[in-house]
Amino acid sequence: MITLLGVGGCDQGATSLQGMEFPQLATLGQPAFLQNPAAAAAYRQRGLQLRQGGEMTDAIATLKTAVALDPNHIPGQVLLGWTQHLAGQRPQAIATLQRALTQQPEDIPALNALGIVYLVEGDLAAAIATHTQAKTLKPDNEIAHYNLSLAYQRWPDLPQAIAHAQQATELEPYNPHPWVALALAHWSAGDRAAAQTAYGTALALDGRYRDRAHLDHLSRAGFSPEQITTVTALWQAR
Repeated sequence: MITLLGVGGCDQGATSLQGMEFPQLATLGQPAFLQNPAAAAAYRQRGLQLRQGGEMTDAIATLKTAVALDPNHIPGQVLLGWTQHLAGQRPQAIATLQRALTQQPEDIPALNALGIVYLVEGDLAAAIATHTQAKTLKPDNEIAHYNLSLAYQRWPDLPQAIAHAQQATELEPYNPHPWVALALAHWSAGDRAAAQTAYGTALALDGRYRDRAHLDHLSRAGFSPEQITTVTALWQAR
């Protein structure tokens, strides 16, 4: 999927883990002591390391502690919400991201993340509303345009799907995913020539799209199973 959030930005100012002592994860939760932004930064760094290692339960527990230590740090809440999403805990992710937005309603990374969770959950109305807000606040928000294309293709509103995919390709021309989304939208609208042209651009950017098996990875880029089936039909018609 189009790169989300710039996760490293969630850890700006993170302190080194060297010399830090971490309680056993089973005992973590909502510590009853004063806020500590420096310790929270270290917990965010540790939580990200755990997530990268596939230890999702421990990563979430650690990131929850980071939020408790620095509850006004919105990027930390977004990092927790996105990690919950990756772990398949989407209702919890929605709650975390909504809570972040009650504190900072115009936070673009939080809106982008929440819109993606809604999209994957199949709540298209909420996904469209959230991403529309995100792109209204930041018109060059390629994540919002890309996901609006996928949402509108499923809605369906194919002119909107095409328009947003086209905008995403202009904002991020070297990413193959917007080009596949544009191909999907054109194909769904019956314009096979335009679809194959867009798909050809995706192929030029990433030759793995010549391999049928690689199409299954589109699920990680926000495509639904039905959308992957449609792209497969497009691939077979080359």
